[in-house]
Amino acid sequence: MPDNGLTPASGTSSGTQDFDLKAHIRGVPDFPKPGILFYDISTLLRDGPAWRGAMDRLAEIIRPYRPTLLAGIESRGFLMAAPMALELGLGFIMLRKPRKLPGATIGYDYDLEYGKDRIEMQADALRPGERVVLLDDLLATGGTMAAAIQLLRKAGAEVPAAATLIELRFLNGRARVDVPVETLATYDD
Repeated sequence: MPDNGLTPASGTSSGTQDFDLKAHIRGVPDFPKPGILFYDISTLLRDGPAWRGAMDRLAEIIRPYRPTLLAGIESRGFLMAAPMALELGLGFIMLRKPRKLPGATIGYDYDLEYGKDRIEMQADALRPGERVVLLDDLLATGGTMAAAIQLLRKAGAEVPAAATLIELRFLNGRARVDVPVETLATYDD
């Protein structure tokens, strides 16, 4: 059997629960602009066993929140939420930039460091009272995640938690989010 970087965890049958996720995430300096270190999950996505391990770990931390739906933030959040919804037997809804979804939409406007932005969802994407866990690939400053939570609430959802693969702890985005945030890997600088 080839070495895929996964080490079986005690008490797990899949063998995908205990591995070094950071070993499967590539840092790309000066992207998208000079001075930024971009954490690229493409290297994780193309490694089947590692991707399976990450999804297993996310499923384990999401299940206790008892969601009825999962929501993903455009676009890498879709890569987390859609397969997780399949894994958990749940529906999936997309939260997108303006004018990207067909039919009637509802939106939420929010402030960025240098301007404004908007996030939207289809008006009929959920029923009031549904428990929606929000997923994205990364928690940075927390602005988009906080806006997405407000949008889901505006639509009538209960949002018990959010989850990401990566958290850039040094940006303190968690302080802007008023629900528990579960992350698999954190970076302190």
